[in-house]
Amino acid sequence: MKIVVLDGYTENPGDLSWDALGALGELTVYDRTSPTDEDEIAGRIGAAQLVFTNKTPITRAVIGRCPGLRFIGVLATGYNVVDVAAAKEKGIPVTNVPSYGTAAVGQYAIALLLEICHPIGHHSDAVHAGRWERCKDWCFWDYPLIELAGKTIGIIGFGRIGQTTGRIAKALGMNVLACDPHPCAAGRAVAGYAALDALLAQSDVVALHCNLTDENAGFINRETIAKMKDGVILINNSRGQLIDEQALADALNSGKVAAAGLDVVSSEPIRGDNPLLKAKNCIITPHISWAPKESRQRIMGCAAENARAFLSGAAVNVVNP
Repeated sequence: MKIVVLDGYTENPGDLSWDALGALGELTVYDRTSPTDEDEIAGRIGAAQLVFTNKTPITRAVIGRCPGLRFIGVLATGYNVVDVAAAKEKGIPVTNVPSYGTAAVGQYAIALLLEICHPIGHHSDAVHAGRWERCKDWCFWDYPLIELAGKTIGIIGFGRIGQTTGRIAKALGMNVLACDPHPCAAGRAVAGYAALDALLAQSDVVALHCNLTDENAGFINRETIAKMKDGVILINNSRGQLIDEQALADALNSGKVAAAGLDVVSSEPIRGDNPLLKAKNCIITPHISWAPKESRQRIMGCAAENARAFLSGAAVNVVNP
């Protein structure tokens, strides 16, 4: 049994082990594979029966060129990099890794918010540069500091990650509103549900934790931003395509949006012409909410279990049944 990992580096830059997958067959791990070179992708899959990918696309053409392929595993929750319909036509199950990063992504959303409220990195740099030593007063701050207790956070998308963010926000003394097409008892234990327009109007902080669909792409735009409070804070570590980035940049520069904390953008890696790079009060990090070692270990474990289950004849976490 030949197993290929097309782009293993971001999942495992060397601090984890591929041994669980290696125990299932002859394993080849490539750090990176060109996402645009189908010859390279198909060539690296070659005669392998099992292939794993994180962000390397496996298209209909690639699937057609790999007749020995029997299983495709995605080292992530999202699986839009695989043509799942083409795989299904060939009888190839596509699996993903659900729920591995719930705690990490919720924690990171609050980390972005806290960095906006207390620019810790900036002030630490200022101290190390000697500004506190030279200060005439016993302390200083360069930005307004914000207390979150009593303020309202509106969370759009209130599944496992949204609820995790809501619980942390509630522990900080915040009021929590949620907007989700599927209200549930677990959600009601954390937040009050509200329609989108009501949430936008009432929230001091708006956090995005929703899946990307054809219907909600770009739904944070000039119209929806206009419905928000003046001076709102926007947090997004779900999908960059949810935001009209020029509209957000304009709102940041005008002060309508006081600050944004983003771990995702519409095109990744970020392009140099992204308007958010020059916008005021905009924190951007390189899509790392998911990446603590603990979360990546769960991906490794689940990926190996997905492969074992398939080989035993009882596939799990199949997204194209």
